[in-house]
This record gives sequence, C-alpha cells and structure tokens, in this order.
Amino acid sequence: MKFLVLLAAPLVLLGSHGWGAEAARPAKPNVVFFLADDLGQRDLGCYGSTFYETPHLDRMAQDGARFTDAYAACPVCSPTRASIMTGQWPQRTGITDYIGAAMKPEQWKRNTRLLPATYTDRLALETPTLAKALKSAGYATFFAGKWHLGPEGWWPENQGFDVNRGGIDRGGPYGGKRYFSPYGNPRLADGPPGEHLPDRLAAETARFIEANRDRPFFAYLAFYSVHTPLMAREDLQRKYEEKRRRLGLEPNWGREDTRDVRLVQEHAVYAGMVEAMDLAVGRVLAKLDELGLRDNTLVIFTSDNGGLATSESWPTSNLPLRGGKGWMYDGGIREPLLVRWPEVVKPGSLVSEPVSSPDFFPTLLDVAGVQGQPGQVLDGVSLLPVFRGGTLPERAMFWHYPHYGNQGGAPSAAIRRGAWKLIQWYEDQRSELYNLADDIGEQTDLAAAQPVRVAALREELQAWQKQVGAKFPTLNPVYDAAKPNGRFAARQPAGPRLLPRKTQPKRPVQ
Repeated sequence: MKFLVLLAAPLVLLGSHGWGAEAARPAKPNVVFFLADDLGQRDLGCYGSTFYETPHLDRMAQDGARFTDAYAACPVCSPTRASIMTGQWPQRTGITDYIGAAMKPEQWKRNTRLLPATYTDRLALETPTLAKALKSAGYATFFAGKWHLGPEGWWPENQGFDVNRGGIDRGGPYGGKRYFSPYGNPRLADGPPGEHLPDRLAAETARFIEANRDRPFFAYLAFYSVHTPLMAREDLQRKYEEKRRRLGLEPNWGREDTRDVRLVQEHAVYAGMVEAMDLAVGRVLAKLDELGLRDNTLVIFTSDNGGLATSESWPTSNLPLRGGKGWMYDGGIREPLLVRWPEVVKPGSLVSEPVSSPDFFPTLLDVAGVQGQPGQVLDGVSLLPVFRGGTLPERAMFWHYPHYGNQGGAPSAAIRRGAWKLIQWYEDQRSELYNLADDIGEQTDLAAAQPVRVAALREELQAWQKQVGAKFPTLNPVYDAAKPNGRFAARQPAGPRLLPRKTQPKRPVQ
C-alpha cells in the first residue's frame, strides 16, 4: 500500500510593503502575552489541579477559551521561546536546546551512546520577531522576565522591544537573592529588600500598560516562575504545607526509564510559586479592567514546556500525561493555553484544536492587521478562526530534539497527526506509537501492531526534518555501556515505563 505524504506547508506572508502593510480596521487590539516557565498543563485548577490554587487563571478560562491540545515546540525552554518570537519551528532558528548546554560534540562530557547535535546560542538579529512586526505597525512594545535567547547585544531591546525589564541571557533568576530583591539583574533595578520577583514583573507590566493606554501596545510578560531555584514566599509555603497535612497527601513515585517520576502534586514550595505567578497575572488583568481596556485586549497565557517531574527536586506531577520537561511524551510538550478576548472569544469555550508555539506569530499579525516581510517563512497558522469559534484544516505537529535533556530524555523526534502520535528514539531507532484519543497517558505502544501507520508517519516526519534543515545526533566514539550513566545499556524495553515504586528518590523533594 502506498501513502501520500502531506506536509503542513509553512505559511509565507508576502507583504508588499514589508512590516506595517495593514488591512483597514478600527482601533487595533492590545495584546498581553503571558509565558510561564516550566509550568505543566495540569498545574492549573482549570486543568484539574486540586492542590495548586490559581483563581485568576481559572477565571480567565471561564471568561475566554481553554485549549486542551496546545503544544510547545520543544520539551525545553529556549527553542520554544524562539519559536514564539519567530513563528518558526526551532530547527529553522537553529536554537534546538536550552542555551547554555554543551553546544559542540567536543564539549560533551556525559557517557551517552550519542553525541548531541550542534545548535545556535542566540536568536539572529536579522530575524523578524513579533516585537519588530508590531512595533513597526505602531504598537508600543514591552518585555518583562526571562529572555534566554542570547548574550548581551541579543536581548529584548535588540529584538524589537521598546522596554526590557529583566530579560537577559540567564535561564533562571540566578543573581542576587534570586526570586527576591536584590535581584542582581542588569536589566531590572533592585526593589526594596525582600520584594518578590513575580509581583515586581507584574507591577512593571501594569505600569507600562497604564503609560500606553491611549495607543496599541504589546506587553510580553515571560515569567521566571516556576523555574528552579524552588523558592516561595514564606506565607504561601506555610499555606500549602498546612493544606498538604489537611488533605493527607504523601509523595508517590513511578519510574520513567532511568528516572524517578513524581505521581502526586503535593510540593508545598512549588505550589506557592504557582500561586504567586497566578497573583501576578491577576494584577495585570486588574489593571486592564481598571483602565477600561478589557474588551479590546487579547490576553494569552501559556508555558514553554512541560512541568518538571523527573529531576531537580521533582516539584510537580503531570498525570495523566506521561513524563515531563525534557521528554517527548505529552507531559513534556503539552501546555496550558488560555485565551481571553471579550470582543471575539466566547466565554467558557473549550477548544480541542491541536495548536503549537509557531502559531502565535501569524495569529498576532492577523489580529493586528499586519503583514509579514516579503518572503518571510512562518510555520504556524493564524488561530483567529479558532478564536471566533471555527476550526482549522487537519495538519501535523512536529518535534525534533537531537539532545539529551537534563531531566532524563534522550535524542528523539515526534509527529502528531490527528489522534496518532509517533515518537522516534535515536539511540536505538525504535518507534513508539500512541493513540492519544484512547490513551492520553501514552501507556500502550501500538507500533508493533500498526507497522503501516508507523511507516507512513516516519516518512512524513523525515520529510519535514529535511524541509526545516534538522540536525541529528551522531555516535559517541568513546561511549562505554559498562560505565556509570551508560544510559543506553540501562534502557528499559518498549512499553509502559510508568511503574509504581515505594522507594523515594535520594535527592530532597520538598
């Protein structure tokens, strides 16, 4: 049987006059974009969490749309962030791992079967970005929080943002007292001692919105929360310690390949971080209401990868999704996505349309009535029809991560078409196949039972990889399976790896 491979063709916008060629429309809508860091889809109350409390985001879901099948372009942060900024798959930008990992094979020191592929450590300055596009169309542009897309000279102010509050090269708040002032951040002045970073970023965002209330604005608040280091306000930590005792919650552990995986949400510090982020979102939304800007402002909230469940204190559980940050299972790539726009989005909408990070760029250009640069390639599609209650033609979602995640994941790629998801592992060239409609937890591998479907999806994935110029890992000439960390030798056979176990990880979990 022969299969016709259909690739989701990238959208090429041919603006006859470059940035700013606009369709006639009334007052341009404002845009507020919230991006959480390492927040799992199931970390919000509106997505089923009963331990973490997120009233402001839950209300946002009630007032707008909640997406059930929204994905990050990568299971780690920098590639997804580049994808949002450019509307392209990470493979086109060259940023395919978090910036700061070993960039070249000769820098690799771990005993792994493969050497990870090379990648780019900064977003090229000539790259069209969301901020550049909206700025040229008359928008005031603002960035706050985590950037992590290159060294100084490649920071937000160099990529189209008028204002930068806290966006530097670091992947976390690693200066000063970290989540509390003094911050030790060259793009964020210290506040009073003990000032909390999420609240400060929200205050800066609200201040920008008020100052630009009479013109269209694009405010991008990319939280450092809830990335490590795990630090919460003392009052919130105490609140969740008491809640954990009251509910009688105890840690429970499974196994994902060579890693322990948390199966219960009960980490008090992490819960406090989640609530603090929610409070910060609430502060910005309240400012929109106060200024009468609610109806004409599109608000988007999402995350850059799945929740951290298999390392670094194992702070959350993504169940029923499998795995977490750094893994190609849906726990590592399926994200919360909330959209509020009273003039367009019906309150209480539940959207099952599969969407991904590259879709935000064409969506926001469409919303603002802005065309792209001549010849610009956009891999995403506008979600405006979905906001209005419509649907999109079926298309495939793609992932390619030719690296070893710090969280236990290995070089791999994946494709989702309809309900079917194929994962390709590069250490042993093994494929896994799941039907997400029947098996959201990816526990039943159907690859052996469906070889024809596997072949078709692999062919489509390979054609896409060629189209976007994907790089691949190579064999490690000094790999020794007999030595510690010989990951390939320790790998479990195909099939469910989420196995209950009573022993707890040796590292601290609270």
